[in-house]
Amino acid sequence: MNKTVALKFPLLATSSKKRALKRITLNLTSDEAQNLEKYCEQTGRLAIDVIRELIQALP
Repeated sequence: MNKTVALKFPLLATSSKKRALKRITLNLTSDEAQNLEKYCEQTGRLAIDVIRELIQALP
């Protein structure tokens, strides 16, 4: 029984390798917010996904 637990333990250790999340607040003008909402409606995507993809594309 202890042998099985020892084999599973390294799998539990990988959970500490998760990326830390950081919350940010983004202030948009009314026009910017409307453009983002319109784009999200047209593409069926969430605003967070659109913004995250744009950030990931930065050099």
